[in-house]
Amino acid sequence: MTAGSRGDVAPYTGLGHALRRAGHEVTLVTHARFEPLVAGSGLGFHALPVDPRAELESSRGRGLHRSASGVGKLVRVVEMARALVGRMTDDLVAAARTSDVLLLSSSLAPLGHTIAEGLSLPSIGAYLQPVAPTREFAPPVLGGGSWGAVGNRIAGHGVGLAVERVFTGAVPEVRARLGLPRPPRPGAALRARERQGWPVLHGFSPLVVPRPRDWRAGLDVTGYWWPYDREDQLPAYVRDFLDAGPAPVFIGLGSATVPDPRRLSADIVTALRRAGLRGVVQRGWAGLEASGDDVLTIDEVPHSLLFPEMVAVVHHCGAGTTAAGLRAGVPAVPVPIQFDEGFWAARLVGLGVAPQAVPLRRLTTDTLASALTRVTREPGFRQRARELGTRVRGEDGAASVIDAVNRLTLRRS
Repeated sequence: MTAGSRGDVAPYTGLGHALRRAGHEVTLVTHARFEPLVAGSGLGFHALPVDPRAELESSRGRGLHRSASGVGKLVRVVEMARALVGRMTDDLVAAARTSDVLLLSSSLAPLGHTIAEGLSLPSIGAYLQPVAPTREFAPPVLGGGSWGAVGNRIAGHGVGLAVERVFTGAVPEVRARLGLPRPPRPGAALRARERQGWPVLHGFSPLVVPRPRDWRAGLDVTGYWWPYDREDQLPAYVRDFLDAGPAPVFIGLGSATVPDPRRLSADIVTALRRAGLRGVVQRGWAGLEASGDDVLTIDEVPHSLLFPEMVAVVHHCGAGTTAAGLRAGVPAVPVPIQFDEGFWAARLVGLGVAPQAVPLRRLTTDTLASALTRVTREPGFRQRARELGTRVRGEDGAASVIDAVNRLTLRRS
C-alpha cells in the first residue's frame, strides 16, 4: 500500500515482482493513474481514488510553491493530505480484507497499521526514506542537513507526530468500523509501534545512507528495490538521437511541478548549449519542453535503459530518480525542489558523484552551465559514480523483504 507520486510507487512494482517470483500473490494498492506501471509484472492492482497529479496542479497544490521553508511546506502538505486520506480509506480496508500480510509505505503506515490491527493481520513497513528519528541527521523531509544531535532527534519526533496528524480524522472511523477501542491520545499509536518493535525495512542502499547507529532493533536498511520495467530497449526515436552524436545529459524533474515551465525550459537549453552539451529533456509533471537538433524531449522512458547512455543526469533528487542514477553509474547535478530532495542531493555531493546542488529556486543558466561543465569535464565524478554503481547493483534489496514475508506467512499457516 502506497500513496504519493510516481517515485512513491515505482520501486514497489519491482519489489512486488520479486515477491511473486518467490511464490507469493501480490497486489499493489495505489492511485489509479499508476496502474500501467504494473502491466506485465504479474501483480494485481487495487486502485485508490485520489489523483496526485490533479491535486498538485490544483490551487491547493500550487500553494506549496509559496512555502519557502521545509517546515512551511510540511505544514501545508499535512493539511492537504488530511483532506484527501478519507477518500482512500474504503479501498484500503477492502484491499486488506483479501490479504494475509500488509506491506506499508511511510505515506500510509499509520492508517495501514490500524487496518492491520483491526483485521488481525501482520504488517511490515516498507519505506523509501529514513523516517525514524536519529541523532545523525535532521529529518529528510525537512531537507536533511544537521541541527546537532539533540536537534536532529527532536525534529525527527516532531515530523513523526506531524505525519500521524494526517490520519487523525480517518483512524477513529476505521477503529470503530473494525471493532477496535477508541483511539489513544495523539502520538500514542506511534509510540506503541516503537515499543512493539514494529519492523520497518528501508529500500535504499547502506552505501548511500548507512543505517543510523542509534536506530532501534527492527529498523533495517536492505538495499534498493528497483522498479519493474517491461521494456528491454529504448524507443527508436531515442536510440536515433543517441546515435547521432556524443552522449547527452538527461534533465528531468520527475513528478515535481514548477510555476513557470516555459522559462525553466529555456534556461535549461541555454545552459546545455553554453556547456557545449546535448540534452535529453523529460517532460514530466513539470511540463518541460525543448526543441532543436541538440536536444530531445521525451515522456516516460525507463531510467534503467536511458541513464546508462548519459554522460550525466540532472534531476530533482526524488528517492527513485536518485537511485536510478546511482544504479546507472553516472554522475549527477542535483536540482532539489522540496521535502527529502535536499537530503538526497547532499548525499550525492557527499559521495563525490555530484559537484554541487543547484536548488531550483537558485537555478540560472550560469549556475546550471557551471555545474554541467564540472560534472562532465572533471573525470573524478564519473569514476566515483561508476565504482559506486557497480557496488549498488551488486546488492539484493528485495531478499530481506522476501525473507520477512516468508517468516510471517509461515507463522500464520
